[in-house]
Amino acid sequence: MSMDGIQAGKKAAAIEAVNNHIKDNYIVGIGSGTTVVSAVDRIAERVKEEKLKLVCIPTSFQAKQLIIDNNLVLGTLEQYPELDVAIDGADEVDIDLVCIKGGGGCLTQEKIIAGCARELILIADARKDVETLGTTWTKGVPIEVVGMAYKPVLLQIMKTLGGTAQLRMASKKMGPVVTDNGNFIIDWIFDKPGNWKDINTTLQLIPGVVETGLFVNMAKYAYFGQPDGSVGVKHAQG
Repeated sequence: MSMDGIQAGKKAAAIEAVNNHIKDNYIVGIGSGTTVVSAVDRIAERVKEEKLKLVCIPTSFQAKQLIIDNNLVLGTLEQYPELDVAIDGADEVDIDLVCIKGGGGCLTQEKIIAGCARELILIADARKDVETLGTTWTKGVPIEVVGMAYKPVLLQIMKTLGGTAQLRMASKKMGPVVTDNGNFIIDWIFDKPGNWKDINTTLQLIPGVVETGLFVNMAKYAYFGQPDGSVGVKHAQG
């Protein structure tokens, strides 16, 4: 898939999701990543055209800047602890709408916002639509950890779950990637898929782990855009 095709798919998925799930007087969680840029552009268009009254809650520094730059109303979870909907991207989504998130390093705040929302809507290009996690996304499951604990957590993950775990290093600074929360990120590359709910719980119980990039039983809908602008929609069962 060409870069132009990927971008067309992202934009199509974002527009379709915003058209279907954003309504007047909604409190909206704004995710992070490249696909969300198109979603915020469409939200801003609808606010201008339809005079919608929305409050937007960001999942990251990037999301906050998108909200401000598009002249949308910025809110916080302290003001609005219950959200109508959250729209976010994903690194990969399986047949059960379990997804891996955190390639951009914002997994903890993304999961908090998703957990506060009545509906989590995922938007992505068609490459992210897979039957089994690990099919196209080969960078593993991101795990946010307290800095002092990263080494014991690395060892415990590999001892308990196998695979390989590595500290994510920054590309334009010396040392590790530091999240918006001041923590580090470990990327766990698993040997094979398993029961993601149990795996997520196992990871969360390791002392020093803040949050994982496994989103299990959270997404309500997933929109996947094709290069030709068509969009496939999946709905969570149950």
